[in-house]
Amino acid sequence: MGLAPYGNPESDRVERYNALIRDCLADIRSDGSVWLDQRYFNYATGLTMVDEGRWRRLFGFPARGPEDELLPEHCDLALAIQTITEEIVLNMVREAQRLTGSKYLCLAGGVALNCVANGKILKSGLFDNIWIQPAAGDAGGALGAAYCAHHIFFDAPRSVDGKSDQMQGALLGPEYPEAQVRQIARRYRAAFRHYEDFDALCAEVAGLLDAGNVVGWHQGRMEWGPRALGNRSILADARNPEMQKKLNLKIKFREGFRPFAPSVLMEDVGEYFDVDTPSPYMLLTTGVREERRKPLPEGYGALGWREKLYHTRSDLPAVTHIDFSARLQTVHQETNPRYWSLLRAFGDRTGYGLLSNTSFNVRGEPIVCTPEDSYRCFMRTEIDYLVIGNLLFDKMQQPPWHEERDWRETVGVD
Repeated sequence: MGLAPYGNPESDRVERYNALIRDCLADIRSDGSVWLDQRYFNYATGLTMVDEGRWRRLFGFPARGPEDELLPEHCDLALAIQTITEEIVLNMVREAQRLTGSKYLCLAGGVALNCVANGKILKSGLFDNIWIQPAAGDAGGALGAAYCAHHIFFDAPRSVDGKSDQMQGALLGPEYPEAQVRQIARRYRAAFRHYEDFDALCAEVAGLLDAGNVVGWHQGRMEWGPRALGNRSILADARNPEMQKKLNLKIKFREGFRPFAPSVLMEDVGEYFDVDTPSPYMLLTTGVREERRKPLPEGYGALGWREKLYHTRSDLPAVTHIDFSARLQTVHQETNPRYWSLLRAFGDRTGYGLLSNTSFNVRGEPIVCTPEDSYRCFMRTEIDYLVIGNLLFDKMQQPPWHEERDWRETVGVD
């Protein structure tokens, strides 16, 4: 999904890959059903997704390793697969509407995390509204099981008011008292400033972000699901044209092409994006408004992914993907007042009520959960400041970090 926009839609390769998928890999029906030729796949009985030998013979190039160079054929294959995925999903929801007559759609399952396909459903006008489960992958089955037992086994009534999202932000994980944060700070001899007034803290952090700093933001209960929604997030100024590169290469330690999401005040969303639909769980992709876009150079489609990546496409370059899209998160005062307050403070200072938001972790590790997780990730990356609750940690004031030692050696405890 993230790599697909770097493909060249005018390339003969994309057309050829599209035909190969349809002829050899997938039988796609108009009702959304799909049959996959299992000779090319290995997920059912093996430990890998595909049979790499067969895929190599089919498409003409080997599987890309995690550190291998990104080539045009990788981008073009991603575009072909994404395009076909969108077609299948749209066929499926059309059939669901035909069978049910419903004006509303709920989505779950791993493919429901494909924000681009979700955005295509929304723009199709097939439904008045859509809702995507925030933990739409396999982990979300836990919620379904609980509701099933509640309703079927215990004969409890369904409670739906038709007005609000009763997930209420999906902040269902653990939270930690300030006393525990202070304990971690003592353990690592970490320096911090405490703010009695949270609004004053937000104003301070807004100034730090405006100055080009990157902030780790740890607040309240952890998010449930694969998206950081403002409680375990790494935040930065979306206006900064260097920020996407910095976040990917120096903090997330991952491929430079990966996009970042904008977190925007719900009441301001229409100022920046061509949609006014809530997207609280970062599961819809929409377009940046036309008046905020910058013209693309001639021959843009044929450029390599790096040339495309570092072209400034809007006044929000850190969150504008190369096709002028953005993976949108709307922030609501009633469900996340602390994150909303930070965005409001940044908007009051800069005139932009949005920030670049990515999950608080590095490649290969889960999102941080505990205060200690957050401090360790802060010290192991080039994050400039860390906020946990009402405590602000400045990287320049922290003791040296020794990766090979545990905290006992760091602070000299036997």
